Amino acid sequence: KAICARNADNAKAFAGKWGYESIETDWRKLIERDDIDLIDICTPNNTHAEIAIAAAQAGKMILCEKPLALNAPEAEKMVAAVESAKVPNMVWYNYRRCPAVVLAKQLIDEGKLGRIFHYRAKFLQDWTINPDLPQGGAALWRLDVKAAGSGVTGDLLAHCIDTAMWLNGTVDAVSAMTETFIKERKHQLTGKVEKVGIDDACAFLARFSNGALATFESTRYARGHKALYTFEINGEHASIFWDLHDLHRLQYFDHRDEGRVRGWRSIHVSDGDQPYMKNWWVPGLQIGYEHSFVHQVADFLTGLAERKPARPDFKDGLATDYVTDAVLKSARTGQWEKVKKVK
Repeated sequence: KAICARNADNAKAFAGKWGYESIETDWRKLIERDDIDLIDICTPNNTHAEIAIAAAQAGKMILCEKPLALNAPEAEKMVAAVESAKVPNMVWYNYRRCPAVVLAKQLIDEGKLGRIFHYRAKFLQDWTINPDLPQGGAALWRLDVKAAGSGVTGDLLAHCIDTAMWLNGTVDAVSAMTETFIKERKHQLTGKVEKVGIDDACAFLARFSNGALATFESTRYARGHKALYTFEINGEHASIFWDLHDLHRLQYFDHRDEGRVRGWRSIHVSDGDQPYMKNWWVPGLQIGYEHSFVHQVADFLTGLAERKPARPDFKDGLATDYVTDAVLKSARTGQWEKVKKVK
């Protein structure tokens, strides 16, 4: 219906390309419009709370980019706002909608893995290694701590954490270390060389409420990796492994198989009886990353029709923010930190 951007020319170009009927350059005007029912927040992290709270107060449904907020205290206010207004809400943790990841969830919930012992996740990139890369501004706000709140912890590990808690339950405590490899960068908005406040890399240990132990790692300094996201889960009976680079496949090992044929199997998640796939092509034809967003929108709309709110909602986003806040605190204190739970 309408697109909002600070730059009118950019908004017009975007609207023309994707067929939006109108544009706004002030998000407040968009929220005031009677012909707008839902607000999709795709702005820098430090603006999420203000926009979401205003949208909720105006009775708008809300989809919000992750992480939910700059930090957990802001996220708490967002949760309070949507609950007070009773408006449907959702956070864009789209990896929950990859069919192979949903299959992993089904196998875990059915008890196929048995008791879970270990969870391992990593998300590696290499796009910020160049020391001449500036921070701040429209394209590089993720390198500006005032706009982003954190670096890889809130950007990449937030995805890993949300997936992990969806698959394996809540996290009780974390012990973390972070590093900022390039200490100063020129800021695009001020033109001055300024201190870099985000974490370029983060690794942390975690203990789940079910007793499972976990390791998480993320960096933007892993040369050769553009977006390597993997997780592995080891259980009493079976293990699973998933790789974003091969997102339509789930690797599965079951120790209960007959010994002579026991081994890792690669499940090509493309058949009609597998998650979401009946909505797409004939069996054997795979889908892509973009389809996870289509699935999330479809689930959101189905939830409205059936009056069964889809997840992850703002409370789920808050739960992840509690973990990321504890991770960053642990990196500062050098101590294990307990993770606050959503009430």
